[in-house]
Amino acid sequence: MRMTISKDDSKGQQLRRKHVPQRSCVACRQVRDKRNLVRLILAAGTVEIDIKGKKPGRGVYLCSQRQCWELGLKGNRIEYGLRTRLSSENRRMLLEYGTGLPLKEVT
Repeated sequence: MRMTISKDDSKGQQLRRKHVPQRSCVACRQVRDKRNLVRLILAAGTVEIDIKGKKPGRGVYLCSQRQCWELGLKGNRIEYGLRTRLSSENRRMLLEYGTGLPLKEVT
């Protein structure tokens, strides 16, 4: 579990540590901070991209790299994680979103 450590305040007391949620990418299986991943949810029988990560529903996470999106769609890892089958329209929409992402992660 990863936590950020706060510096001492002006009174010499140490501030509380802030918990940073971790999630794993369904394609590359790397554990990353939740904010650095893109969440996909199953809502009303269709798969949607949850930009803010707050929508209700079963979700999976992918890195914001084109390779992970292609691997997740090619290997049916998204379908397995969401426990559903992707329609051809859903698959096309996700591929279009994935092609707009960089090939490698920007550090």
